[in-house]
Amino acid sequence: MEGLVAVAIGVLVAAGVYLALRPRLFSVLLGITLLSYAVNLFLLAAGGLVVDAAPLTDRPGPYPDPLPQALVLTAIVISFGMTALVIVLTLRAMSERGHDRVDDGPDGGPA
Repeated sequence: MEGLVAVAIGVLVAAGVYLALRPRLFSVLLGITLLSYAVNLFLLAAGGLVVDAAPLTDRPGPYPDPLPQALVLTAIVISFGMTALVIVLTLRAMSERGHDRVDDGPDGGPA
């Protein structure tokens, strides 16, 4: 189980970095979103992967740490707000410049 989660985190980080380095604003937005998903999955895995167990119970046994779960919920809200802000900035830049490329210099050509 831990290996599968580690591979999923690695794939999300690799795809997120690849997309964040692309010259189009929409690709950058998708890359940042994938990176935030990878961080959320990493935080959740850091709390311990215990299957079919509630975070807080009266019976003894393994239980996951509730703190990473709370951190993930907070990170989801923050990443949603950040994504909304980046979408608005992307739409504003596209309406002013007429395209969504990020590698243009001040004269409209390559930097």
